[in-house]
Amino acid sequence: MKTVNIHEAKTQLSKLVDEASNGESFVIAKAGKPMVKVVPLDAPAAGKSKRLGFMPDLEVPDDFDTMFQDEIEKMFYGEDEDR
Repeated sequence: MKTVNIHEAKTQLSKLVDEASNGESFVIAKAGKPMVKVVPLDAPAAGKSKRLGFMPDLEVPDDFDTMFQDEIEKMFYGEDEDR
């Protein structure tokens, strides 16, 4: 992430805002110390992240919580037919 000092931010504000609106966040620093982070409005709020690994077309089967139950019980308890 790019860091710019306050003077540079003042002189190039339009360019920096355009970059931020295109997803290129940046930090404004004063005397080398980061002061603020500039992000586009549609960016996720701080502390909140997008969940990864979920696909929009993913369908969970109705028997998801009991899938392979018989096979798992056989692995733990053996082939007992009395149950």
